[in-house]
Amino acid sequence: MPSLTSLLLFLSASLALLLIPGPSVTFIVTRSIQHGRSAGLVSVLGVHAGSVVHVLAAAVGLSAVLASSALAFTTVKYAGAAYLLYLGVRQLRRATETTDDAPAPEPEPRWRLFRQGAVVNILNPKTAIFFLAFLPQFVDPGRGPIWLQVAVLGLVFIALGMLTDSTYAVAAGSIGNRLRRSVTMRRALDRVSGGVHIVLGTVAALAKNPAVR
Repeated sequence: MPSLTSLLLFLSASLALLLIPGPSVTFIVTRSIQHGRSAGLVSVLGVHAGSVVHVLAAAVGLSAVLASSALAFTTVKYAGAAYLLYLGVRQLRRATETTDDAPAPEPEPRWRLFRQGAVVNILNPKTAIFFLAFLPQFVDPGRGPIWLQVAVLGLVFIALGMLTDSTYAVAAGSIGNRLRRSVTMRRALDRVSGGVHIVLGTVAALAKNPAVR
């Protein structure tokens, strides 16, 4: 297991990284504003279910394959970008279909929000490479199996991530509760959410493999 010193350094570095909003936080915030805080919290669970997959992949070395293979990185990258673009177009279409006298839409099924969060994170190859590059820095080969230390550190990171991301979800959901009462604002939220997802998808499609120089 990692030493206490390494663990404390890891906790400090992880919190510093997690407090800076990234694509996952953006995804969670847009879902929270659009569908409410509970939807945001479900999205948090989905995103970090995807993180569990990446941690396990890093522990067994699969992330190294993704990092070193241009074909694997590109395949996963474009699959993730396509999914984000699909979500964005879906939101924009809903905005155009919302009329001034439209009733409030039915809540998005929670299983769908969970699935979307998981898929978005699993299909982000840079997340896999992040865990591969970040976690081993705090591993001590003399303190037990490396794969186990990577898995433990990864789970600690996920726990911290769920805490910080849930804070963003609750805050954004509180704001969204006020905005969704207006049909005009619901339409605007759909447009903003759709635009955000399209931007995220475009950025994902243009991303380069950070492991390749």
